Amino acid sequence: MSLMSKLSSKSILVFNLVLIGAIFGFSLAFFSFTRASSNSSNKTVQAEENPVGSNTNALGIAEGLQTAFRNVSDKVLPSIVEINTISIKQQQTPNFNGVPWDFFFGPRNRERDERGERREFRSSGLGSGIIVRLEKGVYYVLTNNHVIEDANEISVKVNSDKEYSAKLVGRDERKDLAMVSFETRDSHPVATLGDSDAVRVGDWAIAIGNPLGYMSSVTIGVVSAVGRTGGPANNINDFIQTDASINHGNSGGALVNIRGEVIGINTWIASNGVSSGSVGLGFAIPINNAKRSIDEFITKGEISYGWLGVSLTDLDKDFAKALDLEGKYGAFAGNIFTGSPAEKGGIRPGDFITKVDGKEARGMNQLTRMVGDLKPGDQSVFTVIRDGREQTFTVTIEARANEVAADNKKLWPGLYVIPLTEEVKNSLNLDENAQGIYTAQVIDRSPAAIIGMQRGDRILTINGRQVKNLADFYKILRENTESELQFSFIRGDSELESLKFRK
Repeated sequence: MSLMSKLSSKSILVFNLVLIGAIFGFSLAFFSFTRASSNSSNKTVQAEENPVGSNTNALGIAEGLQTAFRNVSDKVLPSIVEINTISIKQQQTPNFNGVPWDFFFGPRNRERDERGERREFRSSGLGSGIIVRLEKGVYYVLTNNHVIEDANEISVKVNSDKEYSAKLVGRDERKDLAMVSFETRDSHPVATLGDSDAVRVGDWAIAIGNPLGYMSSVTIGVVSAVGRTGGPANNINDFIQTDASINHGNSGGALVNIRGEVIGINTWIASNGVSSGSVGLGFAIPINNAKRSIDEFITKGEISYGWLGVSLTDLDKDFAKALDLEGKYGAFAGNIFTGSPAEKGGIRPGDFITKVDGKEARGMNQLTRMVGDLKPGDQSVFTVIRDGREQTFTVTIEARANEVAADNKKLWPGLYVIPLTEEVKNSLNLDENAQGIYTAQVIDRSPAAIIGMQRGDRILTINGRQVKNLADFYKILRENTESELQFSFIRGDSELESLKFRK
């Protein structure tokens, strides 16, 4: 067969087609690989030149948060003031008239006070405040009582550095709140008050005030806890805990949320004893605790409290176990004022109060605050646990008068007792089968003190009825002491009887 015939044969034609296809496929693959390598190289170079560019979404979120903090600062700072106080005290200086002064220096001016001269001492104080109200050209500033306590002169400085003379409107030690006012035709914004009941752990918390005199400082953290108790100086508030930095001078300033609403009043910090500065444990009074106080300060110059007429305590583990109250929330009514709203409404010593108008009371401080916020004349329903059963009593609240609340002669029965636990028995060298109740405290001038009871007495009977345990003590006290009260008890090695107290 000729060469031309072979080249034109069918098999050669198929071979040629396959060869051409292979060459085309290889070329296409090589081109694609080269293009992909080039794109990958370009992306690598771009990433190296702009490492954040691959995470623009995260940057946008961060910038959005930064804008939110700026907006909060712009909104709130003009309504926060610096409060400066001057306290003036007079102190007696020694009188050097007579011997040996006259002998060495001659007689002084005899017209001066023979008891010596009085010298004036001035001390300054610093704090923060929140503009919460404007009425007829008068700005009202909420702050802490301890910021202005004992102040003879008060001034406020606003965010623009203008300073105004201020005067005290009212103050309250129990909630550590106070209000001052200043007058001006200048315009200053009033803070927006939020809802502290809506605050949750983990929320943003922004503290604004004047720490150490650094005016208009903003610090940021989160809400670390809510419902904290145990503030200084018997403060009856609960507190919002935050890790936003708070220092001396922040007191009375604002704790605000991410919307720029005031949720608390910065009040105190906990420290490790080494430094008095911030260690991330700051506490603020919830703003809802102060809203009613704002109105009362302005209208009456003081805060009025509702009065129930009970002496409350929190229960320790042994006491709760003895009364079968383990795991229960509330406050224990150890003593009742005779003639008080509580007594008139049916509440008695030994009742464990758990709710007010259906709202749970989680401890003594919260119950005290809940009762204090009730208005005189309010009829409130108190839920108590008595003898292991839940009962309710309707009580008509009265206005709290300090002189009545301090009248121990009406505090019934006027003592605090504890169960005879193994620890108590061992400390008193008592037999393990010993019965009765140990008197832990007798209140001065109370009925129990009048009839001769003392701390350490081991009570055996009430009005002749045997007291075996703590539950017996309160049951007998409630049911068998309508007209008189008498104890038999052991003091030292002697079994004695008290005098009788007749109502």
